[in-house]
Amino acid sequence: MRITFLGLGIMGGPMARHLAKAGHDVTVYNRTAAKADAWVIAHGGRTAATPAAAAEGAEVVLACVGADADLRAVTLGADGAFAAMAPGALFVDHTTVSAAIASELAAAGTTRRLLVL
Repeated sequence: MRITFLGLGIMGGPMARHLAKAGHDVTVYNRTAAKADAWVIAHGGRTAATPAAAAEGAEVVLACVGADADLRAVTLGADGAFAAMAPGALFVDHTTVSAAIASELAAAGTTRRLLVL
């Protein structure tokens, strides 16, 4: 399965590692590009320069970032993952965020025919 993981911090890095170890085709994006590069050297897969580039062609996009603003930055807008996700793709957020951003992403996902959890 083609999976994108956005955010390689304390939680995201190991989660992405388990997906790669299970044999999935993993593309990663991290705001600190060096962290994404190091992750790929250690675990395989590939990096992308933007969340949109990372999400292109992915069946599933997962995010584990810091807060509402971080999640909005990696999902919405021209360089956000939602801009490149195909209709029917699944987005799963693991970030601890407000109900407001969760509702905002659910609405944006519906408009783009994405599945959003």
